[in-house]
Amino acid sequence: MHKFTVSITREIEADTADEAALLLYQELSRGPIPDRYSVVDETKATTEVKLDRQKADEFASIDHTADPGNW
Repeated sequence: MHKFTVSITREIEADTADEAALLLYQELSRGPIPDRYSVVDETKATTEVKLDRQKADEFASIDHTADPGNW
């Protein structure tokens, strides 16, 4: 298995870093799930990914931890 760092980017106006993090949390808990991500692999190569919402929802509905290939 490879390791990736997956990030979302939001520009948020706030007075402190803690407040910005809390506002992002609030946005994520109430709004639609983001579909654009920045993915960095082990070699530090960055890829911008836009998910197909239907395929992402289908993937999310499957328990991938049950796949012996993940053991």
